[in-house]
Amino acid sequence: MDDTTYKARVTAAFDRAAGSYDRLGVTFFTPMGRRLVERAAPQPGERVLDVGCGRGACLFHAASLVGESGRVLGIDIAPAMIEEARKEAESGGVGNVELRVMDGEFPELPPHSFDVVTGSYSLIFFPDARAALPRYARLLADGGRIAFTSPVFTDDTFPFLPPVFTELIPRSLLENLPPQWRPEELQRRFNSWLAKEDDLRRTLESAGFGKVEITDEPVDLVAPSGAAWVKWSHTQGMRLLWEHLPDDDRERLRVRLTEALDDMRTDGGPVSIETPVRYVTASVAR
Repeated sequence: MDDTTYKARVTAAFDRAAGSYDRLGVTFFTPMGRRLVERAAPQPGERVLDVGCGRGACLFHAASLVGESGRVLGIDIAPAMIEEARKEAESGGVGNVELRVMDGEFPELPPHSFDVVTGSYSLIFFPDARAALPRYARLLADGGRIAFTSPVFTDDTFPFLPPVFTELIPRSLLENLPPQWRPEELQRRFNSWLAKEDDLRRTLESAGFGKVEITDEPVDLVAPSGAAWVKWSHTQGMRLLWEHLPDDDRERLRVRLTEALDDMRTDGGPVSIETPVRYVTASVAR
């Protein structure tokens, strides 16, 4: 699959999901985004760029920290996501936020125009994220820093999902996926630079960053039920898996995950899954 087709499919998937993205009673992206902003530590008056802003998991917390004297620009390749975030900014009276539709892999922005760049589970979707990182180094002012999150990729886990899903999603259910969406291809694409800390550190340093810090922390993914989690999974990156499964396989996976996740509940309580997240911060090295 060429990059243009890949991006078109990602854009379409997130456009369709925008109305309910991160709004189905499942908590994960918001606490992860707030924690990322805490690590980036934007200061009053600073300029923040949020890449792949979605509906604002990082955006609005950053806006509250930089205050009226600062500004936050949120960019996303999916127009519907930008529209939803704009509605939330207007309804909340957030005046220091700007939103634009933009391909985050090729940000068309002036050099040295930001103090902080954030990207929560967004940079990892770029076809060539390693090539994009030097572009972000050029956007940062002296002393500027980048902060982003990714899953903790390992060779034996299913890409983008907590380790428990390696057991819950049998590979036999995925045999009819197009080759480019199979787990082994996703692992090849992402594990090549994100899985090993030394590789990740070298990638950032070669892109012009220094003081690289890599920390893995758990974030609790909490859903009211198995059915709620499955519905929510159609609004985030896993939607790309659902949309490429044949109808019969999609239904089999839905049933299996719903039942297995409900079995994890205690006394009718929610499903709670400890999800490892990798937080990466670095500053421009000039």
